[in-house]
Amino acid sequence: MGDRITAQWGVLGDGATAVIEMAAASGLPLLPPERRDPRLTSSCGTGELVRAALDAGLRRIIIGIGGSATNDGGMGMMRALGARFTGDDGRPLAEGGAALAQLSHIDLTGLDARLSETEIVVACDVDNPLCGPRGASAVFGPQKGASPQVVAELDAALAHFATCASAATGRDVAEQAGAGAAGGLGAALLFFTAAKLRPGVDIVLDAVDFATLVEGASFVITGEGRTDFQTAFGKAPVGVAKLAKRFKVPVFCLSGSVGEGADQVLAQGIDAVISICAGPMSLEHCMRAGEALIESASARLCRIIRAARSS
Repeated sequence: MGDRITAQWGVLGDGATAVIEMAAASGLPLLPPERRDPRLTSSCGTGELVRAALDAGLRRIIIGIGGSATNDGGMGMMRALGARFTGDDGRPLAEGGAALAQLSHIDLTGLDARLSETEIVVACDVDNPLCGPRGASAVFGPQKGASPQVVAELDAALAHFATCASAATGRDVAEQAGAGAAGGLGAALLFFTAAKLRPGVDIVLDAVDFATLVEGASFVITGEGRTDFQTAFGKAPVGVAKLAKRFKVPVFCLSGSVGEGADQVLAQGIDAVISICAGPMSLEHCMRAGEALIESASARLCRIIRAARSS
C-alpha cells in the first residue's frame, strides 16, 4: 500500500545465492483485513528486495512467491527494477491490479541490466495460469479481499496486461503453469526475466535430500495452514506425498483447517487429512494456540497409527 516497512532476505551458505520471500515485502499477513484490496496493492517491495540482492553482488536468486496480498501482475516489482508502465496519455499507471486495465505501453529500456546476468529460480507451489477460472484473480483474489465483481475486473485487467506484455517481449506465458502465482508475479518473472519456475517444495526436498530420508520410513507426516482444493494444484503437502509414494510410504497431512475440496488431495498421494482443531474455535485463537494444537493433533494421529499397527 506504499507504507515503508523492513523486510529481510537471506544468503545461502554458498555465499552466492540470495533467497527472497515475496511475502516478506508484499504478503497478505502484512495488511489487516480492512486494508486488503487487490485493486490497489503493489508488489513494489518485492522488486526492492531483488534490487538489494543485485546491489550486494549476488547473481543467483531464489524467489518464493506464495502468500501475496497483490494482484498487479508483478507491475510493482518490475517498476522497482526499472521498467515503465504507462497509459494512453504517456503517464505512469497508478499502483495496483486495477490500473492494469489502463495499460498502453511497457518500456523495458530502463530495466536493470544485471537481471540478464542473474539466474532466477522461482519457488512456486501452484500451477495456476494467469487468467480464467483457475487464474490468479478467480482462485486467490477472494482471500485478498476481492468481491466477485472485483474478481472479474482484475481478471480482465490481467488479460489486458498479458496482451501488452506479450507485445513488449515477444513471449506468450499467460497459460503457463505458475503464471498466476502471487497475483501474476509468476507471469512477470516469465515475461521480463529468464526466470525458471519450480515447485517450491521440490527445491526444499532436493536441498534436504528427502528421497534418502523417506526411503524405508514407516510413514510421513506433512502439513499446512489450510488444506482445500488449492492444495491439489501442487502445494507442499502434495509434493511431499508424490515423492513418498515412490517408496510406498503412507502420508498424513495435519492442517490448520480443512476447507472445500480437501478430498481432492487423496488422489495426489495423501492418505488422510487431519485438522489440528479439536472443536470450533476462532482463527485468532488457533493462531495463538498453534503450537499446542499441532502437538495435540500429532499425538492423536500417532495413537491411531499405533493402534492400527498393533491390530
